[in-house]
Amino acid sequence: MASPDASPPNQHPSPPAADPASIRECLTPTLAAEFDHEWQIVLDRVKESQDLTDLHALLNKWQHTAFLELREPGAYHRVLAKAEEVIRTGHNPRAVQFEDLRDAIQQRRST
Repeated sequence: MASPDASPPNQHPSPPAADPASIRECLTPTLAAEFDHEWQIVLDRVKESQDLTDLHALLNKWQHTAFLELREPGAYHRVLAKAEEVIRTGHNPRAVQFEDLRDAIQQRRST
């Protein structure tokens, strides 16, 4: 029997709730450790400032990250690797020129 949270076949998973436990359930152990590290930093900041803005931003960021990982496992690390490559080399070999992108959008709009 499938768990109640399991997505039916041919359906995409739904985003986790924006709470630490729900987010952590969707993360690999490595990502969960990174989340926990950031969580502690933000909690300390919130204790001092008494402003929850940073806490909400953290939960929002990791909710999106967890959802991405549910849909495309390993995507977070692929994005980090791609960013490292672009920073190291100074260019993105798979980048699309703005003009080409604009032309493609125009073509789609006119069809």
